Amino acid sequence: MNQPHNKITPNFCWSAIDTVLLDMDGTLLDKYFDDYFWEEFVPQMYGAKHGLSIEQATAELLDGYRRVADTLSWTDLDFWSDRLGLDIPVLKQQVSHLIQIHPFVIEFLNYIAAQAKKLCLVTAAHNKTLAIKMKQADLTPYFDTIICAEELGIPKESPEFWRKLEEMLGFDKSRTLLADDTSKVLHAARQHGISHVIHVARPSSRSPIRYSGEFPSIVSFDELMF
Repeated sequence: MNQPHNKITPNFCWSAIDTVLLDMDGTLLDKYFDDYFWEEFVPQMYGAKHGLSIEQATAELLDGYRRVADTLSWTDLDFWSDRLGLDIPVLKQQVSHLIQIHPFVIEFLNYIAAQAKKLCLVTAAHNKTLAIKMKQADLTPYFDTIICAEELGIPKESPEFWRKLEEMLGFDKSRTLLADDTSKVLHAARQHGISHVIHVARPSSRSPIRYSGEFPSIVSFDELMF
C-alpha cells in the first residue's frame, strides 16, 4: 500500500512564466466522468452485449485497458469501438451530463488571461472525446492552442512528445509551466526540460487527495493564483 506523501507547495513567480500548458482530464475536468465511464458504464454495456456478468466484463476490460496503458490506443475511441463492438462515442454522449469542470478552473483561466500568458490545452484525449467534452463544458475560448496527443503521434508519457510540442508551439521550456494529474507525464515533461511542473492531487471529486512525493502539488487552481 502506498504511503501518503506530504505536500510540496508550488514555489515560483508568475513573472518567470510565459507559457502555461494544461492537461484536460483530471486537471481541468473532473475525472469522475472517465472513471465511471470506463470502469462502470462500459462494463455494463459490454457485459449485456456479450452475455457476461458485470464482474466478468469488468475483469476482461480492465485487463484490456492495462495492455494499452500509456499508448495512444488507450484514448482512441475508434480503437475501443472496434475492439469492443460498441459505439464508444455514442455511449459517452449518453452520460455526458457527468462531465464537470473542477472548482476554480474558470477563475484560474481568467487569471492567466489577465496576465497575457500564452495558454495551451495539451490533452491525451481523442479528438472525438474532446468534442464531446467541450460541447458539455466549453473551455475552448480560453485557449490560444489546443493539442491532442494523436496530432503528434506520441503519448504524453514520452519525453519525445514534449520535444515535438516545443518544436510545434515554439515555447521556451525554461519559462513554461505544465499542470497535469499524471506523474508519468510530469516525469516526461521534466526530463525534456520543462522547468515548472505542477501535480494535480485530486483528479476525481470522488477520490481522496494524493500528493506527489516528487512534484509540487495542488488540489485546486486557486492555489496558483498568487
